[in-house]
Amino acid sequence: MSIDGYGTDVLLRNEPVQARSAARLSSLLDAAAEVVEEVGYERLTTAMVAERAGASIGTVYRYFPDRIAVLEGLSARAFRRFLDRISDLYRESRLETVQERVSAAIDVYVDLYRTERGFRVVRFGDVVDIRLLDGRRSNNAVLAERLAGIAGERGSQHDPEDLVFRLQVVISLTEALVHRAFATAPEGDQAFLEEAKAVATEYVHRHLDPPD
Repeated sequence: MSIDGYGTDVLLRNEPVQARSAARLSSLLDAAAEVVEEVGYERLTTAMVAERAGASIGTVYRYFPDRIAVLEGLSARAFRRFLDRISDLYRESRLETVQERVSAAIDVYVDLYRTERGFRVVRFGDVVDIRLLDGRRSNNAVLAERLAGIAGERGSQHDPEDLVFRLQVVISLTEALVHRAFATAPEGDQAFLEEAKAVATEYVHRHLDPPD
């Protein structure tokens, strides 16, 4: 099942088609995010989600067959929100170079760590399953392909296959440094966050110049 055309496969039993159903799903995911932050993804249960959301366990099972599906739903939502914000940012801003776009993407990623409940625990699903978003490719590969697609929409002249590979490297480097930044500091250790951006932009400068 695909969410919003991003190829993120999640095991939701009934994808909502009405506003009330969508609101209920959102409230369940919000509750799950709160619980995940408090107890970790390993201890999350559907019963905890139901209790926190003030819903029956049957309501939870209407959307999520098990706790893994809840985690998948959280990751898919974060993935969608990240790409939506990146797409809006790239469309509305004059980010002409790959370095500028990578830097902007890191800013959005860091902001998700700070503002998206449960994100620093579950992120894009890698802590649960390295192939959570697609089932065939790694989560980083899915993200890199989508970002490369956005670059292509803006007229990127880079070889698509090489661009996807380079973006996977950048994502892996950034993830490690940003995760370290938030390991001990609620708002993120600024030195590590600055280094994450410096490492990423230097890498793309070295491997993806000339700019678009």
